[in-house]
Amino acid sequence: MSLEQEIKQTKPFKSNYEKTLVNIFYTNNWIHFKQNKYLKPFDISIQQYNVLRILNGQKDQPITINEIIDRMIDKMSNASRLVDKLFAKGYVSRDQKVGNRRACDVKITPKGTEFLGDVTKAIKGIENDMNSLTEAEFDELNRLLDKLRN
Repeated sequence: MSLEQEIKQTKPFKSNYEKTLVNIFYTNNWIHFKQNKYLKPFDISIQQYNVLRILNGQKDQPITINEIIDRMIDKMSNASRLVDKLFAKGYVSRDQKVGNRRACDVKITPKGTEFLGDVTKAIKGIENDMNSLTEAEFDELNRLLDKLRN
């Protein structure tokens, strides 16, 4: 279905730029909706999932809150709050520095690693929701999105 049909657009966009911008926003929201559908049973947000993936990629090496922020997809997230929530669930450990919440070393726990594996298996379902593109088309889309940001 075209973007115009999806959003019930009755008159043409003013330009390809405008249509592309709306299409990117719409598609971003569509993907977030799908991600939330798969994450909801695990009681975890997209941002918490992102933090766990970052920590898992550290291969048992600690990372600071500021380093997490630098690597997050959603730069507007409150990483300290996200780590607090993951800590309360037992998915991360932290070595708190006195007087500064951001100055602490954070690591994923074995419980967090196991949980992340379960969540990752479930969220793979989004691949089925996006199976209308070929590998070559995904490569081209990634190339174009990289080019757009540069």
